[in-house]
Amino acid sequence: MNEDTLQKFQQKHESLAGIIHRVSGIDAAVDRVIAILQGKRAAKIAMSMLPEELSSALELRCAEAGIELLKPPFGGPDIPGALNSVEVGISWADFAIAETGAIVEFTVDDSHRLVSMLPQVHVAVLRAAEVVETLQEAAAPIRNFYRQNPLNAIVSFISGPSRTGDIEMRLILGVHGPAETHAVIID
Repeated sequence: MNEDTLQKFQQKHESLAGIIHRVSGIDAAVDRVIAILQGKRAAKIAMSMLPEELSSALELRCAEAGIELLKPPFGGPDIPGALNSVEVGISWADFAIAETGAIVEFTVDDSHRLVSMLPQVHVAVLRAAEVVETLQEAAAPIRNFYRQNPLNAIVSFISGPSRTGDIEMRLILGVHGPAETHAVIID
């Protein structure tokens, strides 16, 4: 990863209506996520697959701010129902692809995928060092993940808010998933 790759990713992701935030460390990432939550007036959020340091800091800050936080497991068999009232989902991205502007998340548990797919706002957090230049570079880690999890591998490519078009060719964001996406990139 280099600065040119990060700039390319940022430009491509923003062209797809995603919002990029570059921060200098875990503490700054926590501050940025809390600012996003407060800006959205979020009362209930869900987080999934975050590194322990980030998860613990967010739990503390959410408790201080009076924000209800859901963490795995998400309500047993009715996972979509448990996540239905969540306003913001926060997840850790495995990497991003500059060429496509996509954030890539791996999981073997569908409930983790739903944290980035069901809420109206999704915040993905990732390290700048994990931004690759091309789809070709992304192929090796994706293949490795599938080899390690042949029966239940889930790979999500997130390239901004969900979008759909109607017969009149009008593009509408957020109909079948997040209407707003944020990528918090830790330099």
